[in-house]
Amino acid sequence: MKFFIDTANLDQIKEAQDLGVLDGVTTNPSLMAKEGITGAENILQHYRDICEAVEGDVSAEVIATDYEGMVKQGEELAALNPQIVVKLPMIAAGVKACKYFSDKGIKTNVTLVFSVGQALLAAKAGATYVSPFLGRLDDISTDGLNLIKEIRLVYDNYGFKTQILAASIRNTMHVINCAKIGSDVMTGPLSSITGLLKHPLTDSGLAQFLADYAKGN
Repeated sequence: MKFFIDTANLDQIKEAQDLGVLDGVTTNPSLMAKEGITGAENILQHYRDICEAVEGDVSAEVIATDYEGMVKQGEELAALNPQIVVKLPMIAAGVKACKYFSDKGIKTNVTLVFSVGQALLAAKAGATYVSPFLGRLDDISTDGLNLIKEIRLVYDNYGFKTQILAASIRNTMHVINCAKIGSDVMTGPLSSITGLLKHPLTDSGLAQFLADYAKGN
């Protein structure tokens, strides 16, 4: 399973990259704003900076909600760096734009997916990634993991190459459960990745090893 980090914070991206397990980055206008990055030119430059900091795919989201606007913005984003994946909303214009970019060989990520039907349409349009929002479904007492299971079943039934990118990851158990059910990618905060390192028996075992070593020196 690929590990993406969902942030616009360069320090966090670099920390995950230095750990040696990072495969890519997802971000959006809200995450950009959280880092104080506003204005079209500043946002485009920040996408360039993110591409410099990581080796893998970087999802960059369009703001337009009409087809022509999505195509214009998507082409501008894709021109920034070959690592850029054009991120499109799961609406009719987004599916149409996904097909346009797929036909041109430009990678896409269809986002805000909350049903199997939406995921099926994205795959039919040739999406590189589809992003079901696991955490947001859990927030309304709906089983987000079950959605990923169902998408996996449908994609496997028909051999779709679209990768399931589990988004809105909130914790390490989300990561582990997504891995168990065959999600191709997870994207979440840095804590959801570094949290996988932690186990009390690792800490106590290391402390014991060091204490035993100290006794002999």
